[in-house]
Amino acid sequence: MVEPRRIELTSVRFDDRVEALVLSVLRSGQISQGPMVEALEAAVASIVGVRHAVAVSNGTASLIAALHVLGVGPGDEVITSPFTFVATLNAILAVGATARFADIDLDTFTVRPDSVDALVNSRTRAVMPVHLYGHPADMTAISAIAARHGLAIVEDAAQALGGSHAGRPVGGFGVGSFSFYATKNITTGEGGMLTTDDDSIATSLRLFRNQGMLEPYRYEMLGQNLRLTDLQAAVGVPQLDDLETITARRSSNAARLSTGLSGLVGIVAPKVRPGDRHVFHQYTIRVEDRCTVGRDDLQHALSAAGVRSAVYYRSLVFDHPCFHEHPAVILDPCPVAASATTQVLSVPVHQHLTSSDVDGIVAAVRDTVT
Repeated sequence: MVEPRRIELTSVRFDDRVEALVLSVLRSGQISQGPMVEALEAAVASIVGVRHAVAVSNGTASLIAALHVLGVGPGDEVITSPFTFVATLNAILAVGATARFADIDLDTFTVRPDSVDALVNSRTRAVMPVHLYGHPADMTAISAIAARHGLAIVEDAAQALGGSHAGRPVGGFGVGSFSFYATKNITTGEGGMLTTDDDSIATSLRLFRNQGMLEPYRYEMLGQNLRLTDLQAAVGVPQLDDLETITARRSSNAARLSTGLSGLVGIVAPKVRPGDRHVFHQYTIRVEDRCTVGRDDLQHALSAAGVRSAVYYRSLVFDHPCFHEHPAVILDPCPVAASATTQVLSVPVHQHLTSSDVDGIVAAVRDTVT
């Protein structure tokens, strides 16, 4: 008996351009950080609309580097989202700062500016909004808060390359931090990128990623080895040429999913704030209490129907034993974010879906809920 085709949540595929470019790097003998990394940096800087992009080994390293270079450390507080991947929190703790948590907007899953503003005090040094699932945070309001209080901004844009808020690309409102992990819209397997318009910050980031060296064996600052390789960059460069096409396909799939799921009681499709561009790293529905089935039951039914799905995230980032007693983790009440953990479910939206795949996802949800 032939098993039905499974519709995967993610699909990583590389074409002949990637293979050829990787092979050219292998044959060149220059496989560590070199001209291919520079090409990747130039492409990202152009996409984000900033003067500088600095490649690093992964997305977590980019967050740590940003905070370090901005001078965030022990005694400082950083306000971020409780509804995020653990890298966001780990980066804050890695530089010795204290993490504070603003509640989120349930439509966009990003931090509410009023909740950010309420947490600002004399110890606050930076705000780290998360552009979750590919939807930008409200950077107009957050930037105004940061300017009023003299705070640095580090955008956790790991999932949002190509997104924009009010016509302005994410990653350009402060120091931007991106990830090229294997499942991201653009991938190098592992990899990260920092973006900035500030010449001094860019110089410090380049020093920090390379052991603090300005030139061989001349050390200007404390640093780390956070370099990206030319092999990894060669995987990403051709994909960046296709970013607009990738985003358009994901957006089209998202629109079809939302149309197909409309009218289902208790199923809330993702919303996009007017004027923003969502890149749909994930297409995340909410399964409300009034739905005829629970979130986990729906996930099990989808799996049985051959549709992969995932819950991002089942708990708030600080709601794990290793953080409960951590002196630098403040358990700020975030009731809206807490409610999201019981409702969210991400279904496939990637650019490799066929038309019948999208129809199959819709049918699997509707057959379970109705």
